[in-house]
Amino acid sequence: MNELKQKVLSILVENTPGVLSRVSGLFTRRGYNIDSITASPTQNEKYTRMTIVVSGDDMILLQIKNQLSKLEDVVKILELKENQSVCRELILVKVRASKAEKQEIITIADIFRAKVVDVSQDTLMMELTGGASKIEAFINLINGFEILELVRTGATGLTRGEIKDVPFI
Repeated sequence: MNELKQKVLSILVENTPGVLSRVSGLFTRRGYNIDSITASPTQNEKYTRMTIVVSGDDMILLQIKNQLSKLEDVVKILELKENQSVCRELILVKVRASKAEKQEIITIADIFRAKVVDVSQDTLMMELTGGASKIEAFINLINGFEILELVRTGATGLTRGEIKDVPFI
């Protein structure tokens, strides 16, 4: 059996109405799952960069890349490889915290370089950016407290060095 792998794809698309729907619709029609997706305009307002994290065996991942490259709006597709790129996520998490627990939670936040962005009588809200493993480790440590709300952006990333050094798919 072919091993499941996770890939991070950076897709440069034309910034047109419905482009996100067309890209995500491709996944829906083919029965592929999107682990995470982020999208925003680039430094050039004509283009949007989508970062899509997908899982599958080698054949499925190749099909995903091939199908994406056929979409009219897609300009370039690049796989963001771990040692050749920088990928980050953002998490906001709100935790119930008594007066006694607040300092312990803040200590954990400091270890991970998370920022406390909101404090109330009974809660702390923290913001953290980092790679997926850092985010997971942070969540695992604060799971001992009552997490009231949690939201994650999903991955976004860029290749290291100059773009001319990186082959597009």
